[in-house]
Amino acid sequence: MTGLIHLSLGDNPFDESTFPKQVTELKNLNLLYLTNTSISGSIPPEIGNLSELSNLELSDNFLNGSIPTEISQLKKLWQLEMYNNYLTGVIPVGFRNLTNLKRFDASNNSIGGDLSELKYLNQLVWIQLYQNEFSGEVPAEFGDFKNLVNLSLYSNRLTGGLPQKLGSWTEFDFIDVSTNSLSGPIPPDMCKKGTMTKLLILENKFSGEIPVSYANCTTLTRFRVSDNLLTGDVPAGIWGLPNVNIIDIADNKLRGSITSDIAKAENLVQIYAANNELSGDIPAEIAGASSLLWLDLGNNQLKGEVPESIGKLKMLNNLYLQKNQFSGNIPASLGECLHLTDVNLAQNSFSGRIPVNLGSLPTLNSLNLSQNELSGLIPNTLSSLKLSSLDLSYNKLSGPIPKSLSIGAFRESFKGNNYLCSSDFESFRQCSSRSRDYRTFVICLVLGLAILVALSGCYLYTKLSGVGKDKERSFSLKDDYSWNMKSYHLLTFTEEEILDSIKPENLIGKGGCGSVYKVGLKDGKELAVKHIWNFDFSEDGKKIRPSTPMLDKKYGSSRKIKEFDMEVKTLSSIRHINVVKLYCSITSEDSSLLVYEYMPNGSLWDRLHSNKKLALDWQSRYEIALGAAKGLEYLHHGYDKPVIHRDVKSSNILLDEFLKPRIADFGLAKIPQVNTNCDSTHVIAGTHGYIAPEYGYTYKVNEKSDVYSFGVFLMELVTGKRPIEPEFGDSKDIVSWVSSKLKNRESVLSIIDSSIITPLKEDAIKILKIAILCTARLPELRPTMRSVVQMLEDAEPCQLVSIIVGKDGAKKIEESKEQF
Repeated sequence: MTGLIHLSLGDNPFDESTFPKQVTELKNLNLLYLTNTSISGSIPPEIGNLSELSNLELSDNFLNGSIPTEISQLKKLWQLEMYNNYLTGVIPVGFRNLTNLKRFDASNNSIGGDLSELKYLNQLVWIQLYQNEFSGEVPAEFGDFKNLVNLSLYSNRLTGGLPQKLGSWTEFDFIDVSTNSLSGPIPPDMCKKGTMTKLLILENKFSGEIPVSYANCTTLTRFRVSDNLLTGDVPAGIWGLPNVNIIDIADNKLRGSITSDIAKAENLVQIYAANNELSGDIPAEIAGASSLLWLDLGNNQLKGEVPESIGKLKMLNNLYLQKNQFSGNIPASLGECLHLTDVNLAQNSFSGRIPVNLGSLPTLNSLNLSQNELSGLIPNTLSSLKLSSLDLSYNKLSGPIPKSLSIGAFRESFKGNNYLCSSDFESFRQCSSRSRDYRTFVICLVLGLAILVALSGCYLYTKLSGVGKDKERSFSLKDDYSWNMKSYHLLTFTEEEILDSIKPENLIGKGGCGSVYKVGLKDGKELAVKHIWNFDFSEDGKKIRPSTPMLDKKYGSSRKIKEFDMEVKTLSSIRHINVVKLYCSITSEDSSLLVYEYMPNGSLWDRLHSNKKLALDWQSRYEIALGAAKGLEYLHHGYDKPVIHRDVKSSNILLDEFLKPRIADFGLAKIPQVNTNCDSTHVIAGTHGYIAPEYGYTYKVNEKSDVYSFGVFLMELVTGKRPIEPEFGDSKDIVSWVSSKLKNRESVLSIIDSSIITPLKEDAIKILKIAILCTARLPELRPTMRSVVQMLEDAEPCQLVSIIVGKDGAKKIEESKEQF
């Protein structure tokens, strides 16, 4: 077909093969589109025969070797795309002959050398060469390119300065030269035409001041200049850019204050300004930045009181104000920021009491108020938080440390408060006084006499009537609780073994509705025990047992009882290898125990995100995904009526010694009523980042809500990211972030966890596609869990050995196994 002028075969699942040389004989070709066609090997020199080519696209393949010199013979090229390959070498001599070239994209390869061959191509509109190994300086001629709109050179080894006229000639769009060693001043006129959307120069050595011109660049959506050597005042208008999503000026030597202009920043999602020399106070107008999720002002010279208006930032997730000079009270309005997960106000001069309503923040995970001048009691409301980190050290706090916070994990959280007392931590004085000792003596004396009289009466009654001889034996702890044990499996332990092990040194976790203990049995077996109180504690340590709906709402104890009952009801009838096994329940009037099988490898969240992070190969991740899907499928389809978990997330996927998954924590589970597809609740159930979007306009719960959460969980497995991450930029969660990366294959591959080796990234993409289906915005478009299991089974990953041996039949399987 020698007359062929357009050949477009891209994005087809061809078998891997070398570049088809037959194509190089089609000398009339104007367009050659072979993107994503599994081509491997080198680009043949014969490519130079296609002298009529104006558009050559070879991206998303397995091409290696150097760009052939002969490519410089294609003088009619206006677009050359070869991103996301394995190309090496340098831009060949003679590349300067491509004087009609407008778009050049060779990103995500391993090309080195300098950019000198490009300085002659003054028609270039789009230069994308990020994630390579280019060195040397950015050609000064780039500053005279009058058509240049986009320049992306991030993650290279470039040095020297940027041309000062860069982007000043036309409607410039964006620049990203982050993660190099560039220096000198920021070019001042890239937004001269008022069209620039992104200025990304972070992680370089730029110096001087931020040009005032960018304070008027209202089209900017991202302003990221962090980790440089910038000085001077931050231009006031930067804070009030109306379309900006991210202001990132951290890790410089910038001065000035946060101005009232910030009230105009309605689209601002993240502020990173830590480690500078900012001064002044936080203006009350910050409430105008109503979309703010992340506020990091740590390690500056800010002072004054934090305004109460900060409570109007309803979307705020993370608040970092540590290492400043703030004073006054911690604003009580912070308790209205219900999405807060991390708060750090350490090393300031805050005084007064810790706001009681901080304990009402449902997603708060870390709280650091250390090294301030806070006084008064530690609010008992903090006990209801699901904290993984707490630091109240070096303040002026007094009174008892709440019993529920007196755990080994928080042992260092209270030091430096000389007026605190505790009966659990030896380093603190005991919570007692003479008057209290005397009062305790009187109470004990009266109670002792009453108990003696009662026991005498019981003894006489038993002797006379024989009552109680055949009654079931109950076990009493030192608090005289009577326990009732119900078993759901054949047990090899007694309730005494369990009850004797509920002590602080065995505590391994805390949640909003209970504490979890690790129990070792005499036979070496290990169990996990969840202890749930049926009442709350007041600040003075007294029990509060709700008896009215109003008290139920205030103290939440009836919620705990309901969640315990639901977890028992659900788990006691489940028999599935991928659902955690409930051995028995042990209940008393005041508290309840659930005894589970112990999962030695903790939760998947721990393995992916915490300081217990463990490398998980793709095969393990796939098996965890499939096992969890089968467990959830059983819940949805294994009963006459589906069991809806309502809190599917990686921290509720536990791993046994072989990394096999178990679905756990059924405290929020719902079984829909007869003849309905859903149940309703007046409380949004679940965890931020996993909650299905329909909760925004309905409180109805059905299986598709679990499917959405499971899709988020799959995205965690594939990307290694948390559901909420600061790097998601203007996206608010992992679903939005992934959606923004689906524009091309290069972008999709960039979000796959870097620890997943290249041959298996295709398998990871298959799972990502399933995750995208599961997180469809409309519930009716999501698959059932039965369909999800089928799709996961169809996406079983290739074996590494077959991949390696398949490329070189001479290799031995044993060598392949050793290599990986």
